[in-house]
Amino acid sequence: MLANNTAVGNVAVVAVKLNGQPEAGKEMILNMKWQGGDKSLQILEGERLAFTLKNWNQPAYILIQADPKLTNATEASFKGTSGNIHLAWSITFVLLACMFVLLSFYHRLILPHPPSDRNHNEGHENLLNAFFKTLFSFFQKKEIWVILSFLMFYRLGEAQLVKMASPFMLDPRQLGGLGLTTGDVGLIYGTFGILALTAGGILGGLAAAKKGFKYWLWWMVLAINIPHLAYVYMAFAQPTNYLIICLCAAIEQFSYGFGFTAYMLYMIYISEGQNKTAHFAIATGFMALGMMIPGMFSGWLQEIIGYKYFFVWVMLCMVPAMIPILFVKVKSEFGIKKKEV
Repeated sequence: MLANNTAVGNVAVVAVKLNGQPEAGKEMILNMKWQGGDKSLQILEGERLAFTLKNWNQPAYILIQADPKLTNATEASFKGTSGNIHLAWSITFVLLACMFVLLSFYHRLILPHPPSDRNHNEGHENLLNAFFKTLFSFFQKKEIWVILSFLMFYRLGEAQLVKMASPFMLDPRQLGGLGLTTGDVGLIYGTFGILALTAGGILGGLAAAKKGFKYWLWWMVLAINIPHLAYVYMAFAQPTNYLIICLCAAIEQFSYGFGFTAYMLYMIYISEGQNKTAHFAIATGFMALGMMIPGMFSGWLQEIIGYKYFFVWVMLCMVPAMIPILFVKVKSEFGIKKKEV
């Protein structure tokens, strides 16, 4: 392609057409991605094309833009990938279901059965009365407002970021995203992200076992919030280097794994005493609620302010997350691994 430096927004239009009719009710997706050559040539529009029975025999157009500063001939190659999206998702969820069934059998066999984990004979007490008695006993804990504030706000920023991280990476660059493919995002979060998250969680557990929950609480709340700056950077810079994107996502996931240790330890701490299993389950419910409610409006908020200022907003959400920490009271030795005699 020859670019003219006197032209503004120098573009070329490429027509794409299916060579066969898709099945009834099926949608064929074509994902276009820069593969090699001069990065001065980039896809401006048409990174994701959808074909159905209604439009399969009509050409779809890809808009490729050249840097107006080019003065000589150059070239770049673009790769198109496609497949049966519905079948792919079906296979994915079937595999996930099988994995969880196998894990359930594994946990049934491998998890220990401590003497304290036994059925309690409630006599003739009505099951419904026992349920409400246990539920109300949770809300009668000392400083319950601190407990609920911690559970609801500790992950306020993360709850919003996790909902928009994948759309941010998948959306085209002209919409503020990174223009990655589904496979790219799956590799980032399903491989590098999981490894980083696991490593962060293990490190957090080892750190807490060494010096205790109280010592690490502030460090962990900072760890779960400050690395959101990686997404602020990506939203403003929109890096094209895949390794940089992977590194940013891995840093955020590693820090999340480390910081989440404090959340789990606090839930264990507030569940101590009678009905500890039920109280931990209630705390887990509030943990899920603390993720669900912010996630409900995160997409709406992003559409209003865009990805750049959305991730800045996520950073600001660390303030309400830190306020309950000022009032948390735990024993200094809690979480420290006791030496075996």
